[in-house]
Amino acid sequence: MKRSRAIAGSAVLAVASIATMTAATTASATTKAAAYNGACGSGYSVVNSVPVTGKGTVYLTYSAKTGKNCVVTVRNSPGKPVYMYTYLSATNGGSGWVYDEGKYTSYAGPVYLPAKGICVDWGGTIETVSVNVSGSNCGRMAAGVVTHHTRH
Repeated sequence: MKRSRAIAGSAVLAVASIATMTAATTASATTKAAAYNGACGSGYSVVNSVPVTGKGTVYLTYSAKTGKNCVVTVRNSPGKPVYMYTYLSATNGGSGWVYDEGKYTSYAGPVYLPAKGICVDWGGTIETVSVNVSGSNCGRMAAGVVTHHTRH
């Protein structure tokens, strides 16, 4: 009886070890998320971000010194040039609208807009996957409404 418990215990440990190794292998195979690359320049801090599912991240930054927001769309894995787009606008339309698009190897942008104390709409596209954030920040850390789109 004691012997069968020892064997059963060893089997449980072996299964747990295999599960742990599988999880570690899966985690290491997952694409590393894009980090903010500092493209907006010194004095800009990330105030919001949203993932472009499986492709990268769009970062909204702000400079208290200039009162401007900046947006940049960054790929998870730089490589051959692909279609990318990034934009920033005032939610109420008062401060304008700026964007950058083209075929890029690592990021689109930066684009800048004076936005001290106002809500902004912003987002980006990498290949066929888009994300848009509406009515965010508003002079404070506010999430806004996120929408995702995939073109076919």
